[in-house]
Amino acid sequence: MRSATSSLSTSSSPDAAARDHDSSDYADPVRELEFEGKPGDLESSGADPDLDLDLVRTGTNATAETEARVNRRVSRILTGSQQDYEKDGIDYSKCPPMGGDRPFPPRLPDREQFEVAFDGPNDPLHPYNWPTRKRVFLCGLLGLNALGVIMGSAIYASAVEQICQEYHVAPVVAILGITLYVFGFAASPVVYAPLSELYGRQKPLILSSFGFVCFSFATAVSKDLQSILITRFFAGFVGAAPLAIVPACMFDMFDNETRGKAVTIFVMGVFMGPILAPVYGSYITQYTTWRWVEYVVGIYSGVITLILAFTYEETHHPMILVNKARRMREMTGNWGIRAAHEDAQLSLKEIAQKTITRPIYMLFTEPILFCITVYHSFVYGILYLLLEAYPIVFEGKYGFRKNGELPYIALLVGMGVNALYNVYEERFYVAKVRANGGKPLPEARLRTMLIAGIVFPIGILWFCWSGNYPDKVHFMVPTVAGSFIGFGLIGIFLPCFNYIIDSYLFLAASAIAGNTFMRSSFGAAFPLFASFMFNNMGVNWAGLLLGLFALCLVPVPLLLLKYGKQLRQKSKFAFVL
Repeated sequence: MRSATSSLSTSSSPDAAARDHDSSDYADPVRELEFEGKPGDLESSGADPDLDLDLVRTGTNATAETEARVNRRVSRILTGSQQDYEKDGIDYSKCPPMGGDRPFPPRLPDREQFEVAFDGPNDPLHPYNWPTRKRVFLCGLLGLNALGVIMGSAIYASAVEQICQEYHVAPVVAILGITLYVFGFAASPVVYAPLSELYGRQKPLILSSFGFVCFSFATAVSKDLQSILITRFFAGFVGAAPLAIVPACMFDMFDNETRGKAVTIFVMGVFMGPILAPVYGSYITQYTTWRWVEYVVGIYSGVITLILAFTYEETHHPMILVNKARRMREMTGNWGIRAAHEDAQLSLKEIAQKTITRPIYMLFTEPILFCITVYHSFVYGILYLLLEAYPIVFEGKYGFRKNGELPYIALLVGMGVNALYNVYEERFYVAKVRANGGKPLPEARLRTMLIAGIVFPIGILWFCWSGNYPDKVHFMVPTVAGSFIGFGLIGIFLPCFNYIIDSYLFLAASAIAGNTFMRSSFGAAFPLFASFMFNNMGVNWAGLLLGLFALCLVPVPLLLLKYGKQLRQKSKFAFVL
């Protein structure tokens, strides 16, 4: 690791800094960021200088200084701490005596020289430099972990009929098991995401997964409807950590050129869960009881949790440096070695005030996050609306009696086609990133979203109007329409996630937590009115209403393409490279 003295000497001269900038050989500028305040914005907003950030490339010779500043500033923004240890004076006037006739100690040397950092762009400790096989394995494992939690939300739909018969309640009451579960999704990510930025990804993920397994089994053995609904809510609340943390893990492990493909795996898990769950859930309830629906989810998630506990390695960059500093202290006995993130000493009150409230604050004060989240949430609500619409069309109108969820497969086909299309489009994005010096271009992610935004309402209108006339239209017509809906779902959802991650970088977990809060609220509310809307308005007119809403949201990516960068420049949390 380079010494602080050499780092300071190389960065002190403007000419040298310019030469370093020109000769930089970093593959990803995120690892060579220097945070600098924006005075012009501070005067107008009165914001904390550490919250208004511009990211500027620095030379490779200034790596040690740059890493120290990055770690210190990122830790400060994550904790909300305003303390600057380097500028604090020492006042012993109010201190008790040292004892043992010892004098008060002199001021220690500058703490910055004791801070650990990543040792250049090729440091094997940095997740970007982990073997590809390892990163792909962890990415797949995290996707499977999220898949289990998402499947738990939708598989319950196949148990509703038996629960209604067993407890003599109306379907709208039994469906509360889905609504409360998804409301749990909405509530907990705003807690998990900021805590993962403070304490790392590993502990929240494992604790959340273990709690989810426990509450899944608790639902399976519940003796009354009240217990079912309560345990369903807590299963969603406790188990929702992957929804906010996994996308942030993708940022931890993959650079700007490869992150899009990794996020595709996560997004496919988010959408495949609700689609696959009713398919195999209907077979489970056909041959066993509804309780085995929950047992299967608990067993699956239990296996994934065990694998996660024994194989997952911490990916959060500040926490990796904390572990590095701890090991170096143990090896050398030098207690002065430290990581900047170790200064994050917060009380529970401070955590509640400065971190847990951050996702909601960001959601309602960041225009780009709010706009993209509204679109995101509507699409996610449509996904859960389809859980009610498909049985109404195929079982109610076309007379499918058993396993009427099989037309869901067309949705999966459309999703898969769009996922492959996004992987193909990724090469054009990578070319633009390379032309931009390796810096992320969030707005470039939105091109595919324009196409999907048009295909999505076409699929809704096609499905609802053809499915309303079973005596005139073959069932394959609305089935094929599902592939267009699936194409649009992934085509809107995936660019949204990538756009949020590229815009907020180190604060991606908090931004996605705010997104998840609103998105899950929509997903919880839509199933409650689905049956009333389709039965009272008719499938065709209900579909027209949804299609018109979808068309009204098409301009969102167009507005972000035009004004997104300007809004990010004015933001207190978004990054502009």
